[in-house]
Amino acid sequence: MPSLGRLHLVTDTRPGRDPLAVVQAALSVAGAELVVQVRVEDVASDREAYDLAGRVAGLCAAAGATCLVNDRLHVALAVGAAGGHVGALDLPVDAARRVLGPDAVLGATARTPEAGRAAVAAGATYLGVGPCYLTSTKDGLPTPIGPAGIAAVAGAVDVPVIAIGGVTAARAAELVAAGAYGVAVVGAVSSAADPARATAELLAAITAVR
Repeated sequence: MPSLGRLHLVTDTRPGRDPLAVVQAALSVAGAELVVQVRVEDVASDREAYDLAGRVAGLCAAAGATCLVNDRLHVALAVGAAGGHVGALDLPVDAARRVLGPDAVLGATARTPEAGRAAVAAGATYLGVGPCYLTSTKDGLPTPIGPAGIAAVAGAVDVPVIAIGGVTAARAAELVAAGAYGVAVVGAVSSAADPARATAELLAAITAVR
């Protein structure tokens, strides 16, 4: 199973965004330390998801980085990604594990210690936990859980916890101090004037906490 990087970049495919340019900029700084999670809008076709994921997977392979596909596990398999990530409304974790096979990276979304333990028991190799703070990059999210919520889940499981939701370089250190193995971001990199610099700042914040 591929090692899991501590900085996860979730692609932003909203109108006007250029996810490939952002991924390239982030990879130029982070290389193998980066995990790219390919997430597309719900209205995107499977062909659109496949085309983007295939190009991202190629960029990640050249940089030695890990490529995952959110939600659409058949696309993950089709492009040879390292694995996938499932949320509360996607396939159950045990079903996702059967689809991807025993050696793939499989992330699952959790907000509570109970949900985290259940996801790990069902086959998750890491947990995406949040939202930690208010965020505008995804609609319909529940109330933010903050560092205390991260600490509660991280203390209940023995797999990496990746904090997500409103994460910035300024907030990353407190999340890692609370028990997060790493962080996942969308806007902190994709909306930055200099995505490469934003990536470097996030990596520095994560690694500064021992």
